[in-house]
Order: sequence, then C-alpha cells, then structure tokens
Amino acid sequence: MFKKTVAAIGAALLFGSAALPAVSAEDRTALDESIYDTLVDRFYNGSTKNDQGANPTDNSGFNGGDFAGLQDKLKYIQDMGFTAVSIGPIFETATYDGSAVLSYSTIEDRFGTDDELMDMILAYHKADMAVFADFPLGDVSPDHEWADQEGWAVLSEDGESINWDLGNQDVQDALIDAAVSFADKTGVDGIRLTNFGDADTAFIDRMIAELKKASPELTVFSDAPSEAEFDMSYDQDVMEALRSAFAEMDPDSSGINKLELTDPPTMLAFDDLNTVRFTTEMVDRNMFPPTRWKVAATALFTLPGVPVMTYGSEIAVTGKEAPGTHPLHNFKTDEELKEYIADVNSIRNQSEALRTGDFKLLHNEDGLLAYERSNQEETWVIVVNNTSETQRVDLTEEDIGEGKRLRALIDNNLVSQADSGEYRLVLDRETADLFIVEEDTGLNIPYIIAAILVYTTFIGFIYMVWRKGKQRAQDGKAGKPKA
Repeated sequence: MFKKTVAAIGAALLFGSAALPAVSAEDRTALDESIYDTLVDRFYNGSTKNDQGANPTDNSGFNGGDFAGLQDKLKYIQDMGFTAVSIGPIFETATYDGSAVLSYSTIEDRFGTDDELMDMILAYHKADMAVFADFPLGDVSPDHEWADQEGWAVLSEDGESINWDLGNQDVQDALIDAAVSFADKTGVDGIRLTNFGDADTAFIDRMIAELKKASPELTVFSDAPSEAEFDMSYDQDVMEALRSAFAEMDPDSSGINKLELTDPPTMLAFDDLNTVRFTTEMVDRNMFPPTRWKVAATALFTLPGVPVMTYGSEIAVTGKEAPGTHPLHNFKTDEELKEYIADVNSIRNQSEALRTGDFKLLHNEDGLLAYERSNQEETWVIVVNNTSETQRVDLTEEDIGEGKRLRALIDNNLVSQADSGEYRLVLDRETADLFIVEEDTGLNIPYIIAAILVYTTFIGFIYMVWRKGKQRAQDGKAGKPKA
C-alpha cells in the first residue's frame, strides 16, 4: 500500500492534474486528441421523454440513448482521459445507428431536441472536450427527403438503402450545403464523412474545403481510406497490425514495424463501430480480456497517431457484427480496466512527447516491444511484454545515452546504467510500463519527496490522535463529558 501511495504522489508531482488535457481545446491539433467513439442511442438514456417506445433489450431497435444521456455521462468519458467524443450520425433516421438518414436538415427527435443537443455540446466544451459527429454520404434511407429528385439516387441491390450519384454536380452541391449548414447549426468540433464509396477525391476535397472555409477549426476525417485532404487518415492495415500484435500472447508483432508518424496523423484503433469487436478475438483465443486490454491500451495511447477507442472497450464488449457489436452500454462493471485506461491516457494528455514527439522502435520480437517517444524536453521508453514469460530488454548507451536512469511510472522501478553500459529493463508477462528518461544524479528526488510527504502525513495523523487522546484525558479529570 505504501509503495502505491508513493507512486501515486510521484506521478502527481510529475504531471499535476493528470486527468486534464495539457493543451486547451482551441489549441489542440489532431495529434493532441484521444477519441471515444460511440452511438447516441447505445450509450445512456438520460431522458425518458423522447423514448417513443424504445426497448433497451431490443438489439435491432432503438434503446433510448440520447443527448441528455451523453451530457449526464460526460464525467465518465472525461475521467478516462479522452479529449473528444464521437457520437455517430444524429440526423433524422430510420435506424438506431443513425445510418438510415431521412433528412440532413433535421435532428433525430429520439435523441433529443435541438436545444438538448446544444446543451450537451456546450457542457463538453465547458469541460474542454470536443464533440464529433458523422455525416453519411451514402447508404441512406430509401425514404430520404431527396429520394424523389430525378437522377440523384440509386437503390441498393437489397433495396434497403440508396446511394447518391456522387458524380452529379447538383448532388455534390446539395451535400456540401447540407454539411456546412449542419456544422454551422450545431457547433460540432469535427465531422466524420462516411459511406462515400469510390467518390471522386476532388469532390471530397471540395467538401472539406467548404467545411473549413465556414468553420476553420473544424476537424474533418473519415472511416475509410482516402487520398482526400482529411485531418486524420484511416488505415485498415494499421488496425490489422494492432489486432495481430495484441489479441494473444507471443504473437507475430512484425506489423508494428510499419508504424510511424504520418502527416496527416493515422488514427489508431483496435476496432470500430463497423468491425468485429477486438475483445471477441481475445475470447476466441482463450485470452483474459482485462489483461489483454491493459497491454493493448498502453500501446494505443503511446504509439504514434490519434488513439480512438470504441465505446464499451473499457468493459470488454464482444460481438462479431451489428447490432450485436452495439449493445446498450453497461455502467455497472468492474472499474479496474477503466482506471488503467484513465491512467495511461492521462499521462499521454500531460506529455507532448507522447502525443506529438518523434518515434523510434528499439526492439520488436514476438510480442516484446520497446520504443521511444521524444522531443527536446523529454524522452520516454515504452516497454510492452506481450509474451507468456518474464522478459528482459537490454537497451544500449546508443539508444538511451550515457549516465541516464529510467523511472517506471506504473511499477515505480528505477533502472540505472549497468557497468557494461546497458540499461536492463525487466517486465513480467502480459505487462507494460512507461519509463521517463532522466539524468542519473544518484538520488531519486521524486521518490524522496513523495516519501517525505507520506511520512509527514502519517506523523500528522499520529499527532492528531495523540492530541485528541490527551484532550479526552484532561476532560475526564475535569469531570467533563467526553466529546
């Protein structure tokens, strides 16, 4: 218990209020964000007034989640260290996930009123968090209000949705106007363009440019690979590399060799709202999800890119396809994994080097990873032992420098340079840690300060007990009633 207390105080001394982003929302770039990705209907029901027969046990129907629920649970998301929430499509829709859009000019009333949407966004802004929403460019409802426009739409083969003719200039203009109007009306901080298929890149770039012209600070991104000038890039190969490297112990982690800082930055995710849940892969391999997710989360928040976590990952949600992958969120769960995510995400928030710094892979072999994130102010070494045995990584003086020491934030160990010149980092199986690189002065100053604080607090407590006991004794001698 004492060791944990010292570690907690040491981290507080180093990072201050770690749950709060070090960079304010108006100054953040895409690389400064960490995104919690959810669907309004599947998060939390904050108001029964808009339920309209919603059934929380019906996987295929509306479950009752709304803007009021997102506002009620703001602290839940913020406490995990996320700086942005992505809420999916919120237009008038025929389906719970918002994809079957009926109108681009109307908000779904099952999700709440326009005022409730604005109240929710304002609450997130006051908490210095961003709100992103989706704008589907295809696969909308056959009953969409534009469907009767001649030459605008093509019915899908299954007859359940329509796609716009994105080569039609009138369609392009209408979609751009609708997107710009939506961003202006709602004040969202970002728009994810979805379902645009093989649309011409020039059209997507024109839409991005018009959105930026109307809202210069708007973040525009997508859920599919594209050559368009998005603020964040989507790379399916990166997701597959992450899944392969962390779904089980002793994996082929060679895909991590391909990760690098990119411009625009790559979104990092183990799954998304359209894929098999990552936890399902763990379960299929007879792995223990909370342990798997702790190791994976360390990598997610320290590798180069923009971390995106699908809602429910913190409670190890499973599922192979929608709607099974989109359960109503269950908040009555074990807090341990959620707290671990909060710890690592919050460290990232406080460290510019972990968000935007240079990246160098130091070691990668069958699940044993070591890599460096650094800038001029600080250097980190992250070690991930995703294997079935205790492992040691020997880093050279060329890797770390001469006369340094590495202080672990999670396990609170100190590693100094050996006489042979190496830095020997040992981690138990299925664990990870973040090491801050410092000058080796021979003194563990943060530990000493933390220990002094702990002992001072303890002595103060003993003194208060002694003083209260003495007062009671004096009161007893004087015949006064005991307090």
